[in-house]
Amino acid sequence: KGSILMNFMIIFGLFALAAYAVQIILGLKQIKHFNSIYRQLRRLGRVAIGRRSGKIRAGTIVMFAIDKDGKVLAAKKMQGITMAARFKDMSDYIGQDIHYFDSYNPLIRKENKLLRIAIEDARAVFLKTEAGIYKESPKQTPLLDIRLQTKFLLSRFKLKKRHETKI
Repeated sequence: KGSILMNFMIIFGLFALAAYAVQIILGLKQIKHFNSIYRQLRRLGRVAIGRRSGKIRAGTIVMFAIDKDGKVLAAKKMQGITMAARFKDMSDYIGQDIHYFDSYNPLIRKENKLLRIAIEDARAVFLKTEAGIYKESPKQTPLLDIRLQTKFLLSRFKLKKRHETKI
């Protein structure tokens, strides 16, 4: 009975490690794809990048190659929940002025909500960069968030223990 449980745990552990390795490999492939698309767009001009990160729903990234006047030379989007998502062309945006990529633009309004948010984020970052006031603000990673939650729970537990010993 004990050896069956031990074999199950070993097989489960190996399966988890294999799944983790596949996830890392696919993640690296997606990063490589992102970098190659970015380099293509960068050759054309400045690149405005907008994102709408997904936790449960699909994440979305848009990239616009922009000329000196703010006109879109090339536009790409990547939307999906898997690491198999790839960039696709957004040809309707070529020749448009990024300054007008807001919620009133009929072109933007026809897109799904997540794509609209990413496009408006690209515009906002572009405008801030153009004005010289953009600062990259790092977002908390889920791992850091777990670490903070663990510290918080441990401190609450210690406080509760101290309170119980005083009573």
